[in-house]
Amino acid sequence: MTMRTDVLVIGGGSAGCVLAARLSERANLRVTLVEAGPDTPPGAVPADISSSYPGRAYFNAAYSWPHIRAALGGAHLNAPESRPQARYEQARIMGGGSSINGIGVNRGAPADYEEWHEAGATGWRWTDVLPYFHKAERDLDFPDDAHGRSGPIPVRRIPEAGWTGFTRAVVAALQSRGHAPYHDQNGEWRDGVMPTSLNLDQAWRRVSTATGYLTPEVRARRNLRILPLHTARRLVLDGRRVVGAEIEGDGATRRIDAALTVVSSGAINTPAFLLRNGIGPAAELAALGIPVLADRRGVGRNLMEHPATNMSCLLARDARLRRADDYHIQMIWRFSSRLHDAPPGDMHVAIASRTAWHAIGHRIGSLVMWVNKSWSRGWVRLRSADPDAAPEVDFRLLSDRRDLERLMAAFRMAADVLADPALDGVRRVAFPTFVSDRIRRISQPTPRNAALLAALGLFVDATGRHGDVLMRSLASQDIDLARLRRDDDALAAYLARATTGVWHASGTARMGAASDPLAVTGPDGAVHGVAGLHVCDGSLMPTIPCANLNLPIIMTAEKIADALKARL
Repeated sequence: MTMRTDVLVIGGGSAGCVLAARLSERANLRVTLVEAGPDTPPGAVPADISSSYPGRAYFNAAYSWPHIRAALGGAHLNAPESRPQARYEQARIMGGGSSINGIGVNRGAPADYEEWHEAGATGWRWTDVLPYFHKAERDLDFPDDAHGRSGPIPVRRIPEAGWTGFTRAVVAALQSRGHAPYHDQNGEWRDGVMPTSLNLDQAWRRVSTATGYLTPEVRARRNLRILPLHTARRLVLDGRRVVGAEIEGDGATRRIDAALTVVSSGAINTPAFLLRNGIGPAAELAALGIPVLADRRGVGRNLMEHPATNMSCLLARDARLRRADDYHIQMIWRFSSRLHDAPPGDMHVAIASRTAWHAIGHRIGSLVMWVNKSWSRGWVRLRSADPDAAPEVDFRLLSDRRDLERLMAAFRMAADVLADPALDGVRRVAFPTFVSDRIRRISQPTPRNAALLAALGLFVDATGRHGDVLMRSLASQDIDLARLRRDDDALAAYLARATTGVWHASGTARMGAASDPLAVTGPDGAVHGVAGLHVCDGSLMPTIPCANLNLPIIMTAEKIADALKARL
């Protein structure tokens, strides 16, 4: 079976839904959107996705690719390449990461995009991208010229009246240490303690690109075809031109012929798909028996993340979230490390009043710290040419010593804050935590886990000091916090296993000039050396922004959609 379309978008994630909506505004342009996961149309969004508390959605295995694992930290200790791997959630559902992420929407620093331009992504300066941020945003708190006022993605903040006791105490401790309050994470780029910018609507529900962009009116367009539960198996070629793809779904394989094919499958799956189709380092492809279509050494390289770790504490009853579906990161703390050539605002700490959906997570508050402008780089490689085989993913977090030094400093700062007298009566006992595979297993939203952890939570509340000891033992096991605070080697070794990402994979098909051997696409997303093929997702980023990546990815898709509409 063969279908025909003008534009085929492979991947219905944060970028793919934007492309499908914007390109289909041209009534004479036929657009087909293919997504491997299920659809989540307006009016039929699962409750855990629409909820303002995201902790159930991003650990629901039904919404992610099942076999993706990644090596995260440990590279800074020259550990063997066989160091432990962890599950790395990548969305497989309409809306992609915007359907399951932490709901934060922020732009990053203006300097981030100047950096993109200097790296070869010409036309992506701050003044170039700001109009597309405005086009995407509908800010419910700041209806002014510095914010978007009519875009598909609502932006709002938790008012102070809704803060938990934990949030209030941490903010007080930070202000006493000279960290000034600031009202707008998307305003002037500056350090301080500020409300988290969230993509929640007037009813406090998540708005993904699957609902914000693919509205009922957009879905009713005759020139837009949406194919959920369909997977792209391979590109169809005419010489060095891509003329479509083979798609598998509904128990059949069909060919979709397209004048233009756009891969929007995310920073892990996009490079893997390109590699399987012969676009990448020629020697590596040849070793796997894959015919080389375009020798581009940068495919799968430049993999970036924000290295992160947690300092947590058991909360007193009246310091916790009041309702199960309340958003849990009400404030963030941005500061500058002033280390080496780090830019302003290079560090980020989320003040989280809950660590997981279950009863134990409801009792734990955390300072989730990450390096907001990281320099470590990793890779995505194929293990085999089999399209069903998960790729090898190694973020090599903290392999750049500057990232390690900054995360060590942030860890100690967070430990000091949780020990501050301002938290007396709020914090019962403090301990470091990280998302291990063991934590992931008990964080699966199952009835058994819910019942087990509810019983444990009641025990912790009822037993006072014994509950404190139990929680510290379960969360931290053999970790000696006092030693980590004074011993650099011990802290570096701890971070080797406790550093995670925050689901901000990016950079693996980066924009740049065709003469740059590590660039994969031009500034318009067109793949170098292959006609008829574009990329549009977080893999295009030359460097990682100081931001949660969902809004920068949406901005990227808005900008590339405009360029494609003009070109087509």
